[in-house]
Amino acid sequence: MNAALPGHVLPAERRDLPADLLAALRQRFGERCSTATAVLAHHGRDESPYPVMPPDAVLYCESTDEVAFAVAQAVAHRVPVIPYGVGSSLEGHTLALQGGLCLDLTRMDRILRLDAEDLTVTVQPGVTRRRLNDEIRHSGLFFPIDPGADATLGGMTATRASGTNAVRYGTMRENVLALEVVVPHEADGARVLRTGTRARKSSAGYDLTRLFVGSEGTLGVVTEVTLKLHPLPEAVSAAVCHFATVDQAVQTTIRIIQHGIPIARCELLDAHAVRAVNRHDKLALRETPLLLMEFHGSPAGVQEQAAAVQALAMDEGGEDFDWATTPEDRTRLWTARHHAYFAALQMRPGCRAVTTDACVPISRLADCIGQTVQEADASGLPYFIVGHVGDGNFHVGYLIDPDRPEERERAEALNTALVRRALALEGTCSGEHGIGLHKMGFLREEAGDAALDLMRGIKRSLDPLGLMNPGKVFSSAPVPAPTSGGRRRPCR
Repeated sequence: MNAALPGHVLPAERRDLPADLLAALRQRFGERCSTATAVLAHHGRDESPYPVMPPDAVLYCESTDEVAFAVAQAVAHRVPVIPYGVGSSLEGHTLALQGGLCLDLTRMDRILRLDAEDLTVTVQPGVTRRRLNDEIRHSGLFFPIDPGADATLGGMTATRASGTNAVRYGTMRENVLALEVVVPHEADGARVLRTGTRARKSSAGYDLTRLFVGSEGTLGVVTEVTLKLHPLPEAVSAAVCHFATVDQAVQTTIRIIQHGIPIARCELLDAHAVRAVNRHDKLALRETPLLLMEFHGSPAGVQEQAAAVQALAMDEGGEDFDWATTPEDRTRLWTARHHAYFAALQMRPGCRAVTTDACVPISRLADCIGQTVQEADASGLPYFIVGHVGDGNFHVGYLIDPDRPEERERAEALNTALVRRALALEGTCSGEHGIGLHKMGFLREEAGDAALDLMRGIKRSLDPLGLMNPGKVFSSAPVPAPTSGGRRRPCR
């Protein structure tokens, strides 16, 4: 299958849901087992450009025991299982290619244990990152991983999420200490595994925790997550700096990182993205490429970092270095940044976005983005660029009319060129979105057949029946072509 051009494949075969399985689920879950058309459709879509692919039933699980029961029933009846959070993924992770059971984990939303002295917290998978930070604020701690969407922590674990703070605090890979995971088992139906501990390091055996972090629901269902927390910084300051070109902004970023300045956030918005957030959030930012930055630390440390960055930015042609020192001003700017994706969609009503998230070594960032901008400008497609450029990660969104296949193909061709450029520069096809459906071909190009064979072997050892989120990460199963996803408005 050519994952770079998913429109060139045929629909996948669905597995039937046996009547006796549905009866057993309804007996255990009652009204929390739903086959309503609207519920199935809601759980059969995400933010990817693929059509709705609904499951056959949705179970609203409220405990690990219920997840284990559902997985055991799925094993007994040989039907797929798809874990589900809030459906904010961009690569088709939660789509039910073969039907089956969707396990909605949003009701598993308890904060189970806060250990402020050890800077750890244990949560159920349905807790969202915003709610976690709201509820632990009194402790003087916070959880820094911020992918933009108010995603669940279970979903963020499954996709190895990243975001705006990753340049300083790392990704989910660095911040997940331990997990509870339900895995399928042919003899027992399901088993509950515990991986890792609350200790900050361990040399005990294989690192199973990080095997599940980023596994995209293809190995098991995460039911508890133990996370690292960080002290709230004593002082925080944000700044916006405008540039005449994207290249100037990227060169500034490279110099910031190479000088070792411990910047907390360093985000790029091109002129198209700035125009979109101005309209969406009613801002008055100058519509040129900009860097949105944030500094954490002591008052003196923040001042020193900011002064050093301002000097570097001015050397690269930066202008209008504006400060946002109050919480309200910072929130307004970062909220606008998080809205960039949806703000861009509103610039072309009825469109869908074909997105990518390449990541390259910081020294190669200017080359990668520069060539990408040239190709995007020449394509004639509307597009926008945003990026967590402090760690070499950036996103391009091509806004396409879903009723015009030629636009889809053009966007996919641009996407393919971008990813292959990133791979040639020793980067990766996905800095944070994951593989899902869209990037399976790119994963093969990046990792090679030997590595993929090893990954498939791990998958078979944990999921020999191929029931856990089938067709994601790597698969020979065909995938339906991306379409409008049921939108009715014309694209202008």
